[in-house]
Amino acid sequence: MSLETARKVLEIEAQTLTDLIGRLNDRFEEAVDALFACRGRVVVAGMGKSGIIGQKISATFSSVGTPSFFLHPAEALHGDLGRLVRGDSLLALSYSGETEELLRLLETLKRLGIPLITLTGNVRSTLAQTSDVAIDVSVPHEACPLGLAPTASTTAMLAMGDALAMALLERRGFSAEDYATLHPAGGLGMKLRRVETLMHKGDAVPRVEPGTAMAEVIYEMSRKGLGVTTVVDDEERLIGFISDGDLRRFFEKTGSQALSFTAVDCMTRSPVTIERKELATRALNLMESRKITSLPVVDALGKLEGVLHIHDLWTTQMF
Repeated sequence: MSLETARKVLEIEAQTLTDLIGRLNDRFEEAVDALFACRGRVVVAGMGKSGIIGQKISATFSSVGTPSFFLHPAEALHGDLGRLVRGDSLLALSYSGETEELLRLLETLKRLGIPLITLTGNVRSTLAQTSDVAIDVSVPHEACPLGLAPTASTTAMLAMGDALAMALLERRGFSAEDYATLHPAGGLGMKLRRVETLMHKGDAVPRVEPGTAMAEVIYEMSRKGLGVTTVVDDEERLIGFISDGDLRRFFEKTGSQALSFTAVDCMTRSPVTIERKELATRALNLMESRKITSLPVVDALGKLEGVLHIHDLWTTQMF
């Protein structure tokens, strides 16, 4: 019985989203235009279950480059109206379109010249008719067996809010790098960490000069514990790289004469590098595609800034 109820709920809500796709029209584009033009914050407001959905929509906006906060309509009527300023836009959520607390905000919105975009199930309602843009999120019926608890209707509001947020993300040209800046913690933040937060730097970076004797090269590789060393010139520009594989192949080639050579004889010239501001995910992809375990980190002028080892990525539990 429970499984049958669950299937019916999910079928109704899935059909709700399919129906929404068919109703998308120019009003959606107008809403995106209005929100994109906002020079302040996109303020999201709603009561009850619509308010809870509004909080999630507002959080999504903020996380993808559209500054936003949630305003509780009842609290707004008791002092929080002062949080609204010229330049803001208001996204109102009301399935009936007649939510009293929202209607009482209309005078303030008009006085401040704040655009009103509404998600509603009744496009003929007072709120919809007063809005600059009203988007229809009506549903034929709720998924609740009693037809009372907001279920399909809140799903429709949430999905439409996500659609607005993603359209704004694309309109703003919001990138993975921008996302990383706004999400420094948590699982997502870990995946979007930058190379500079994980690389070895300063004295921890193995480095030798081109004329460094092979015995010293081996010592530096062992002492710094990365199994590699960079080769730099007098101005700290990277000119080569020596991995344990390079070292092994060099000894196989030169035999007992290996220690009579210097770093420049063993190093890989023009090694694969990465810059410190790159995402760690790109560094991992680069290592896997090139079948290497370490990357020298250089600046735009080719100066050495650090070394990133594949173990540094694994130990952060990023992947």
